[in-house]
Amino acid sequence: MKMLIAGEWIDASDAIEVRNPYDNSVVDTVPKADDAAIAKSLDFAVEGAKVMRKTSGYERYEWLMKAAHLMGERKEDLARTLTMEEGKTLTESRGEIDRSIQTMIGSAEEAKRLGAEVVPLDGAPGSGNRIGFTMRVPCGVVVAISPFNFPMNLVCHKVGPGLAAGNSVLLKPATDTPLSASSSVRFCSRPAYLQLASR
Repeated sequence: MKMLIAGEWIDASDAIEVRNPYDNSVVDTVPKADDAAIAKSLDFAVEGAKVMRKTSGYERYEWLMKAAHLMGERKEDLARTLTMEEGKTLTESRGEIDRSIQTMIGSAEEAKRLGAEVVPLDGAPGSGNRIGFTMRVPCGVVVAISPFNFPMNLVCHKVGPGLAAGNSVLLKPATDTPLSASSSVRFCSRPAYLQLASR
């Protein structure tokens, strides 16, 4: 497995072994990001945030729906990966993948709804005939750190809304379960918008 840094899937000199909790066998290895890789991914994410800020809600909706669709097509493979690295039963893993798909669909739908609100300001003396408004704007770079217990769905709970709101995302998955995170990133990444680094 590789990590996504500055739009490229790369390796590193140091690796983290991902072990099956059932028999302690090595399932795979993932590169361990060094300080230089993290700095490079943050710089790239800052540039990606500028690009994302300009995307329409509909474009973000389409990307996230495509990710949900690809996850559905590869559900069985994702469930097996999740079972091997996390130790859940295959039935539990399939359930988590289903929930992850729904999380991405929900994020996609919200990408089309993020906007502005008009608020009447006539609730205080002297403020009649006035209105205020709020606008939702992307915050820039979302740094997401995911836990191990629901590694696919909790990654989707961070990546989906982050991208839906027009941000770039730097994801640091749990060290015990980075393979599921890497799989989900492959489905919804655009080079400038999403980074993945294990540490």
